[in-house]
Amino acid sequence: MRSELTAIGLTLFLLTPANAAPAALSSTAAIVLAQAMVPPTGMEEKKKPMTPAERMQARFPQPVRVGDLIGLPILDDSSSTLGHVREVVHTADDKIALIVSCGGLFGWGARLVAVPIEVVGIQGRELASLDMPRSEYAAAPTWRNAGVQPLPEDATIKIALARR
Repeated sequence: MRSELTAIGLTLFLLTPANAAPAALSSTAAIVLAQAMVPPTGMEEKKKPMTPAERMQARFPQPVRVGDLIGLPILDDSSSTLGHVREVVHTADDKIALIVSCGGLFGWGARLVAVPIEVVGIQGRELASLDMPRSEYAAAPTWRNAGVQPLPEDATIKIALARR
């Protein structure tokens, strides 16, 4: 707010003629200041909900090699690690899922969970869980390798970009 007022004041100073007296300026012209209201991102989401695939497309998906995703941590909103990617698979319903080891202590007792590629985004050498909160990882069923096709490490898939 302070920087906005400073910018407005500087603009008024630069637009005021050099020979205008301050008293003459205030008596001849009324200056009205207005501030535009910009709605925050996601304000309209309740009125027009997007599917996970539509949200992924809005996040500028980029090609990435499957082998580069293996071992990356998945972080929640508070930058706590939810798990690590163990495998990338092509599911029976023609979707791509990340198989993530969740829970446990230092890898002991962790269970595997399938995370849809549409709910994560890549940010450097880590993944961000954008549309799947921590509670959903805990509630997700344990992954069973039932007729899915693991993707080879040299395959290329698209993943959304994340920024925090």
